[in-house]
Amino acid sequence: MSDQLTAWLRTIVPAAWSALIALLITTGTPDWLTDPLGDAGNTLVVPVVLGGVYALLRWAEPHLPAWAARVLPGSNTPPTYPTE
Repeated sequence: MSDQLTAWLRTIVPAAWSALIALLITTGTPDWLTDPLGDAGNTLVVPVVLGGVYALLRWAEPHLPAWAARVLPGSNTPPTYPTE
């Protein structure tokens, strides 16, 4: 797999996991928690969850089993960038 594809996967796959988790949170969040935020509730949940999930995946990656390190962050091999 090319380094460009690996880098793309390692960005998109955690974002997709975050979007799925954010969707599940917004559909199951009680009204008493989101009503004070108004329309900003759903707008705030997505970036907060994205940042949290991405940071958690990066932190947990060295401790994950090989299959989980491929599925959750998109690839268990970090891309290499040529130095010029």
